[in-house]
Order: sequence, then structure tokens, then C-alpha cells
Amino acid sequence: MLTKKNQTLKAKAYNKIVDLLNTQALQSGQVVTQRDLVEATGTTLAAVREAIPRLEADGLIVALNQRGLMVPNIDVTFLRNACQLREIIEQEAIQCTEQHIPVSTIQEWEHEHLYMLEQVANNPTDELIKEVQHIDASMHENLVASLSNDMISNIYRVNSIKVRMAAQERLLVTPQNAVRVLGEHLAVLAALKERRTADASAAMRHHLNNSLQLALGGHIERKQRTG
Repeated sequence: MLTKKNQTLKAKAYNKIVDLLNTQALQSGQVVTQRDLVEATGTTLAAVREAIPRLEADGLIVALNQRGLMVPNIDVTFLRNACQLREIIEQEAIQCTEQHIPVSTIQEWEHEHLYMLEQVANNPTDELIKEVQHIDASMHENLVASLSNDMISNIYRVNSIKVRMAAQERLLVTPQNAVRVLGEHLAVLAALKERRTADASAAMRHHLNNSLQLALGGHIERKQRTG
């Protein structure tokens, strides 16, 4: 039986390996040993060994007989499927927003976005961009968390890791796209605040489709302003 200390070390090793996957320090198709992971995570061999079954169950690591561990290959088909799964989950969360998220909470998210939009438009520093990246992830995660379904939340979490493994650099918030990302979020939040579920759903679909296009290496067409 695992002691509380061992469980903590196991969780630490798991989270550190996930961080390596999220940042592409461990890349798709890469083969590593358990000792490589010990060195990379700064944890113990026992903790890494305890974390591996969970990583395997999540589909984040593949054990190779006598050859170590491999980060799974993620192709275009997988990426499309992962983005489709993300949309299904987030659309369900939007449909249930009125029951699960008070208007006051949505207003808080909206105010945070408006403040960051103003700051980024004036001076998009590296620190501000990192904060926008955090706000971007948090809004999506909070929407899904509002469903209060641990199984869905875990599926969404693992799926998000795999998307980042495949397209981390193309999905990062940058000084060039921060205003667009915040604006797309604000369109979703404005509709959610007014309980216009269909409009919120359409705005989220637009936002996620843009993310998919970028993840696949494409470009987003800028809307032409009308006079």
C-alpha cells in the first residue's frame, strides 16, 4: 500500500513529466528511459516508476519492451480528433452555463479580459503575454469544471495535454495574437452573460476553429472592416 509520502512523490513525478510534455521538452516519438525521467524531473526512480502506469493509462507514455518509454506519435488525424473532442466538451459546458455559472462570475471573467485587453493593446510585455496565456487556459478549464464531472474534466485535461504536445508553439499566445484571443473570449463571455446560449456556442465554435487552423499550421483570415 502506498504511504501518503509515496503518493505525494508519485503525483510530483507525474506532474513534472506532464510539464515536460506540455512544453515539448519531451517530444512526440521520443524514446526515454526511467532514469532519463528521474534526471529530467528531479524526482526518484521509485516515484517515476509509480507514475508510469497513470501516464500509460492516460495515453501520454507508451512502454516499449526492454527499450524504455516512448512519447506517442501524434499525427494530423489525431489532432483533428482531439480538437473535435475539445469542442464537444466545451459546447456541452456552454449549454449548461445558465445552471452552473452565475452571471456575477461571468462578469468577473469579462472584467479581467477587458483589463488585460487594454493593457496588451498599450504595451504587450512578456509578462502580460504570459498572463493572457494563463487567462486563456483558465477560462476554458473553468467552463469545463463547471460541469462538476470529474470524468469529463480528466478527459479534457489529458486531451489538452496531447493537443499541446502536438502544436504547443503554434497555439501560444503572442504579442501578435493576444488581442484576437481576448476578443474571441469576450464574444463568448458577452453572450454567456446575457444568457444567449446559441450566440455563445457560435462564438466558441469560431474561437476553437481558429485554434484548430493554427494547430494544423494554417492561417486565420482577418476580417475586413466595413466603413
